[in-house]
Amino acid sequence: MKKQVMFLTAIAAATLLIYSCGSGTPPPAADVPAADSSMTAPAQASSQAPTDDTKGMGKFTEVKLTDPLDQAMVTSGKSTYEVKCAACHKLSGEKLVGPGWKGVTERRKPEWIMNFVTNTDEMIDKDPAAQAMLQECMVRMPNQHLTDDEARHLLEYMRANDGKK
Repeated sequence: MKKQVMFLTAIAAATLLIYSCGSGTPPPAADVPAADSSMTAPAQASSQAPTDDTKGMGKFTEVKLTDPLDQAMVTSGKSTYEVKCAACHKLSGEKLVGPGWKGVTERRKPEWIMNFVTNTDEMIDKDPAAQAMLQECMVRMPNQHLTDDEARHLLEYMRANDGKK
């Protein structure tokens, strides 16, 4: 009986994890909102490494941060976190499936975070910091197909989680 309960719990957890990681299909182009004016993404092929390798690989070369935090973006980012991120990431420093988020905005540049969450596969394949996280976590982060706005709002939520005002 105890083995059955453990087995069913494991199946339920695996199902929840797969469901929370998304369908693997990006949203139709009509559903993608216009880019947020706080982001600068010059036309650059994502396979080209930016001049500053601490910014990761992708289209984000400059992210303008708000001061104080934009509470609407924080709220939107929290919703995205709850739907697409919470199954694998805790808000504390504790590892779940992926690393905990506490302090991430102090360890990584905003551009790196934005490039990682929007260009996940290439970052894991080519970026040394992303590869180190893969070695630590032993699980490849799935591409969540975040829009630029969702990624920016998620970054604002990460900043709030790290105590920025």
